[in-house]
Amino acid sequence: MKLGFRRKIFLGFFALLLIQGIVMFFWVSQVMKESLLEEIKSHGHSIGISLSARMVEPMLAMDFLRMKVLMDQTVQLDDDIFYTFVLDTKERPLIHTFKNGFPVELKDVNSVSDKQKGSMQLLDTGDYLIYDYAVPVFVNNYRLGTLRLGLLQTRAEKATNKITVSAIVTILLTILMASVVGTLLLNPVTKSIKKLHASTEKALRGDLDVRTAPSLKRNCWDIMQCNQKECPAYENFHHRCWYMAGTLCPDCIHGEYAKTIDSCQQCQVYKKCSGDEIQSLAESFDAMTISLKDNFYDLKSAESIVNEQKALLQTILDAVPDFISLQDHEGRFISVNKAFCEMLDRDNEQILGKTNDDLFPEQFAQIYNREDKTLFETGIALVKENKIVVAKGVKWLHVVKILVPETKTMGKSLVCSGRDITQLKSVQDQLTHAQKMESVGRLAAGVAHEINTPLGIILGHAQLLLEDIKDQELAYKDVQTIERQTKNCSKIVKDLLNFSRSGKSATSKFDINEAVKEVLGMIGHTFSLNQVVVQHEYDKEIDLVMKGNKEKIKQVFINLLNNALDAVKENGNIVVETKSVKAISEKTQNGIEISISDTGKGIDRDNINKIFEPFYTTKAPDKGTGLGLSVTFGIIKEHNGTIKAFSPSTSGKNKGKGTQFIIALPCDLNYT
Repeated sequence: MKLGFRRKIFLGFFALLLIQGIVMFFWVSQVMKESLLEEIKSHGHSIGISLSARMVEPMLAMDFLRMKVLMDQTVQLDDDIFYTFVLDTKERPLIHTFKNGFPVELKDVNSVSDKQKGSMQLLDTGDYLIYDYAVPVFVNNYRLGTLRLGLLQTRAEKATNKITVSAIVTILLTILMASVVGTLLLNPVTKSIKKLHASTEKALRGDLDVRTAPSLKRNCWDIMQCNQKECPAYENFHHRCWYMAGTLCPDCIHGEYAKTIDSCQQCQVYKKCSGDEIQSLAESFDAMTISLKDNFYDLKSAESIVNEQKALLQTILDAVPDFISLQDHEGRFISVNKAFCEMLDRDNEQILGKTNDDLFPEQFAQIYNREDKTLFETGIALVKENKIVVAKGVKWLHVVKILVPETKTMGKSLVCSGRDITQLKSVQDQLTHAQKMESVGRLAAGVAHEINTPLGIILGHAQLLLEDIKDQELAYKDVQTIERQTKNCSKIVKDLLNFSRSGKSATSKFDINEAVKEVLGMIGHTFSLNQVVVQHEYDKEIDLVMKGNKEKIKQVFINLLNNALDAVKENGNIVVETKSVKAISEKTQNGIEISISDTGKGIDRDNINKIFEPFYTTKAPDKGTGLGLSVTFGIIKEHNGTIKAFSPSTSGKNKGKGTQFIIALPCDLNYT
């Protein structure tokens, strides 16, 4: 278990005081012992000198009784004197105080010369420690003998023990007093630290309304006698005014804490309310939580705005028909739009974090990886068109790849955008084909004008020859063949001229139903010879009147009906139907629809898209030129209409077995 701050302080104080006490104990003990030793030496030496001076006269008179009395009196004066005896000049004992006889070995353990005033030796008898003093006895300059005095160490031991006990008691009292004082000083500190720790734990859990600093006895509004209730510091008992921005005190400098604290420290409120370092720490912590709370709300608001903008941007990207993707510097997809997901037929989660190798076939992934690597190295944008083969056919994609520069939060990345240009390619092909057909038309017009005159001359001479050789049967038939083929050539030339003719022709208002009736009247006999029945259904509720070239519209009907006759051949049906429609185009709201259907064999799927091309025909070489439907398409287009063909193999609109042509033309609807 780890020690807390309070225990660490207590243990630190205790260890410091204990070490200091031990050091002082040994130091004081040593000093006292040395002082006691010096005192004992001085005391024993003074007793020895005094006794030796008194022994001079008895020794000169060899008065042993008096010497004995002097020794006994000296021993009785001090309890520490263990023995005393006198030696003559030959180191022979003259008198002693031993009760059990004089120990001979004692006389040689300590000696003193004539030049010394005295000598001391510490003797260990096994039971006692004795300080032995030797003092010479002189009369004038003549040495009479030596006085020996033994002092027990009892006094020194008592003094040492007393010092030891006193030192230990002093150290214990000092530690006890330090503990009491430390407790009194540390309790507020540890209490504040615990409160600060608890507040920190709450702040870490998201509670930024914690209060750590103690309430003040007097607050800024009391000291400044302020009644501005709108001030953020007014009646705010937990937060100090010098930590708050936007206070209304006239002496305050407006601004944030970093700008105002220098002036606030000179304010009387700060001087009276600021506390010690612990209180300042608690106040700073409360100010920090306020700042964090404000910043947290700002971040939350910013995050909400960013998320909304991100969602809006993703919605916009998803609404864009072009596919868009973003890859990081390692080639991982980090953002894609809906079109990109639909192109790969995968969900967003199945794409994000993946690379080209994970999403595309190996041959394409290698190409894309090389392109991306080159783009990251050079930074040059890539623009290209990709041709891909899918289940429904061929697709063309226009692709643009751009390098996004490195930012502080994200490294280099790659933006790829593209769109499906298959329809555009188809339109381009159609435009190219149309340009070719225009060139063919101009060429056909030139050829037709050039050969029209020779054909007329050939036809005229052939007709003259027929009148001259009526009697010559074989030659007559040959010239008839020339005439017939020349007429066919004239018809081809006429169709070529009609196909290539441009510009507006004379227009007038006419009834569509009347135009259909006139055409049916002209061709009805021919159709009846082939036992082909032509049925017609007219819209009788309104008059279908349009403005245009009536003869050209009749030519359209003739061409379509002749094609229907060729498809039916004999014993078939042809149905002609007219009816009113609405909004046939963007430029008109009213129109008419003419339907011509037959019971022939129909048109193959591969051929139905080619039937309006010039010179395209499925008939025999002597049966058609391939210009009839092209001329028909041109006339309908000239009148701002449309024409479409349907066959059972391509559409379900035709209920019969053959082909159905539907023409839509703008017209005026006059209700009857």
